[in-house]
Amino acid sequence: MLVYGRNVALEFLKKNEKVRKIYLQENFHDKKLILSIEKFKIPVKTMSKIELDQLANGIHQGIILDVEDFSYTDFENYLDIEDAFVVILDHLEDPHNLGAIIRTCEAAGVTGIILPKNRGVSVNATVIKTSAGAVSNISISMVTNLNQTIRNLKEHGFWVVGTDMENSTDYRELDYSGKIALVIGNEGEGMSRLVRESCDFIAKIPMCGKVNSLNASVAAGILIYEVFRQKG
Repeated sequence: MLVYGRNVALEFLKKNEKVRKIYLQENFHDKKLILSIEKFKIPVKTMSKIELDQLANGIHQGIILDVEDFSYTDFENYLDIEDAFVVILDHLEDPHNLGAIIRTCEAAGVTGIILPKNRGVSVNATVIKTSAGAVSNISISMVTNLNQTIRNLKEHGFWVVGTDMENSTDYRELDYSGKIALVIGNEGEGMSRLVRESCDFIAKIPMCGKVNSLNASVAAGILIYEVFRQKG
């Protein structure tokens, strides 16, 4: 998998991730990155900007890393963690939203993120770039059956909090103590019916503007930090 961008490269090199090769733009002059590359003795190929543009599907900032495909964690690792806080993404489709949510989760100390295997975005180069490399510092799981996963979490003491504007409670009025699983729905359709029915509570973010919805990553950020605030 090819990933790109200076912040992403720094995170991968800082953790000594398995970087197979690095493509650098001619006259690349970021001394910090060059020192890290030399330290780990990673093979480097120098290329023109045009050649790098053809490799990367986005702004590469003069550096592209060839790394092993992203490795997902088994969600069962979260089950017995005391006071765990996981974020479940119910079929998100936009890689930029996923990347932004991963970055927020990492900053707020979220235990892990759960993604469905089908009909949703997975961790790719765009996600990694948008997350500014935060994927290297947080556990992310991919599951086949989201509803079964939620049932499993509940059996292990998790309270599941969904998000919707209908028949819901102001997110600031809920108690987020104990093990919490926060569900963020699809950008257009919100949570699926079965996932909604599996939730213990439904939270809403009050809005007084003419637009009655928020971007998924913005809404996730507000809710994640309320859980973070209450957990202290």
